[in-house]
Amino acid sequence: MAPDSKSSNDLLIHNSLRSISYKRGSLQLLDQRKLPLETVYLDIQDATDGWNAIRDMVVRGVPAIAIAAAFSLAVEVANFKDFNGTSEEAASFIELKLEYLVSSRPTAVNLSDAAKKLIEITSNVASTSTMPESVFQAYIEAAEIMLDDDVASNKAIGSYGSRFLRDQQKIVPRFSVLTHCNTGSLATAGYGTALGVIRALHAEGVLERAYCTETRPFNQGSRLTAFELVHDKIPATLIADSAAAALMKESRVSAVIVGADRVAANGDTANKIGTYSLALCAMHHHIPFYVAAPLTSIDLYLSSGEEIVIEERSAKELLHSQGGLGEQVAASGILVWNPAFDVTPAYLITGIITEKGVITKNNDAFNIKDFVEKAAGKSTA
Repeated sequence: MAPDSKSSNDLLIHNSLRSISYKRGSLQLLDQRKLPLETVYLDIQDATDGWNAIRDMVVRGVPAIAIAAAFSLAVEVANFKDFNGTSEEAASFIELKLEYLVSSRPTAVNLSDAAKKLIEITSNVASTSTMPESVFQAYIEAAEIMLDDDVASNKAIGSYGSRFLRDQQKIVPRFSVLTHCNTGSLATAGYGTALGVIRALHAEGVLERAYCTETRPFNQGSRLTAFELVHDKIPATLIADSAAAALMKESRVSAVIVGADRVAANGDTANKIGTYSLALCAMHHHIPFYVAAPLTSIDLYLSSGEEIVIEERSAKELLHSQGGLGEQVAASGILVWNPAFDVTPAYLITGIITEKGVITKNNDAFNIKDFVEKAAGKSTA
């Protein structure tokens, strides 16, 4: 456990939004299962520790998952005493470990995308160097670049999203936004995606109020998003998942912004369970529904959301309080269906906010492939 693994109000305020604490050879992850009441950092020493931390929801949010996975292996190879093998064997070792880490959360395309890029980098080094140390060094440096890139990407998403929403809401000086799950600093390397847009709106003085759902059964909204909003002094209100439609009916929501674990080529989007319900409610009440996600969340190999693998979680998360960590609250013997995600069809989505701009529809359809190809090589905002 890291030296700052304590529980105190001061520590909670100053360190709780740093979900990933890394320096070369050392990694600690904030145990998000214990927030908002305790701030505990867990030492991660190798890929196995990383896999368990991701699977057990110590760390969550697709950008943070990808970085935590990459760093867990970076720490393992940085602390090797001896590696008795060739550079090609070093590259193979990294590939096998990354494939193992990807299996921890199969729906998160950012994780598999990061793994492919890291495998390619280390394979290229292995083809030109006879030293396994060179392969490991290249891997560590590439993993470290991911952290800086994620923060820059998030801030660009916030900037583009805020500008776009202000343009769309010109007749309203201030407006309110509803979000689901947690897409902020705790789900990324810093700042956030959907919550990053909310942060940018608040900084520019146009946010009336942020509404966040509980996001059952793991309560990422009530435990994490609410915590981040209070921490940043953003005017915010927590609602039950089932209260969203009533809130919209009262005209208290100007827009809905959510994150994404995977976006198919047609715009169908997988996100935390309950997102689909919000999108249906938003359409019924004529409220724009936006997805905020980096381009790495887009999977052009999937033609539609029907091809997205949906992870099912333990029944205990529904049968017990605190997302499965507390006492039993449901009747013994009841069967449980507990999908972690659902897929929101593209026709319910108004726009997709990325670090390269906002993808909008042409003739009621997204042309995501064209947007991605045009964005290639351009710098973020």
